[in-house]
Amino acid sequence: MRRRDFIKGFVGAASAWPLAARGQQSPIPVVGVVSGRSRDADAPLVTAFYKGLSEAGYVDGQNVTVEYHWVEGNYDRLPALMADLVRRQVAVIATTGNNASALAAKAATATIPIVFAVGQDPVQMGLVASLARPGGNATGINDFRSEGDAKRLRLLHDMVPKATRVAVLVDPANTATAESTLQGTKDAAAATGLQLRILNATTIGEIDAAFATLAREPTDALVVASDALFHSRAAQFATFTARERIASAFADRGMVAAGGLMSYGTDAAENARQVGLYTGKILKGAKPADVPVQQSTKFYFAINLQTARVLGVEVPSGVLSIADEVIE
Repeated sequence: MRRRDFIKGFVGAASAWPLAARGQQSPIPVVGVVSGRSRDADAPLVTAFYKGLSEAGYVDGQNVTVEYHWVEGNYDRLPALMADLVRRQVAVIATTGNNASALAAKAATATIPIVFAVGQDPVQMGLVASLARPGGNATGINDFRSEGDAKRLRLLHDMVPKATRVAVLVDPANTATAESTLQGTKDAAAATGLQLRILNATTIGEIDAAFATLAREPTDALVVASDALFHSRAAQFATFTARERIASAFADRGMVAAGGLMSYGTDAAENARQVGLYTGKILKGAKPADVPVQQSTKFYFAINLQTARVLGVEVPSGVLSIADEVIE
């Protein structure tokens, strides 16, 4: 081989190296986000999640692909959905504010990183070994939603002191949330002398049946558990409680914006932002086993004064003074 031909061939091979290297680069990571809510009800949390993700240096469509999945309270869809995400080997599975989704993700994989936001103790739920050292493939936010259950009923009682008969609506399919809601409200009811009636609903039809029961039997107030199925029917709850003149208490501020009387719970949007931030940390190489579970301790109390006027409820000045938001 002539020296000139050798050099020409060598230079040609060298010029192909950048193309080959680009071809071997890892594809853009995919993050599967699973929410128990509906797309419309989840809009503020979606915005917050993307905000947290961008704070970590990731923008959907540029250096990460985000796939959002909404199950709208149909928790029986979770196993198949998680199995599909695992089969496709997404980079991270994120669950925003839903116990059932976090548990389904943990049951589906022991290797793909999981970032959760849950209302109960994630150690007791079996998601992590400890808050400081999760030790497995999951970490996230514990928003202490269960801590607010008793307080929510006490605040409702402060607003409607003449109420004696209170209904509590839970979704038994969302086991952890239902159990904590019932325990918290039972403890508060025992301390205040309130009579509780427990109602269950796992479908839209069962929500309608619960409403029919409330309309048929005397009820002064209603406490609604934090549940994706209920959040997706916020307008329905507002219409019914206004028509039947039932004071209502929720865990999610969005239910009050839709017309509910009051809510008390942690800031769901801030929790979703933290999930996005943690997801970004994992994408950068942090190991869930070494990332401590963050504890959210700020609770948000919202009152809808317009609804109070419709119901004929005079909110005490002392209660108004401690509200984080008063919707006129």
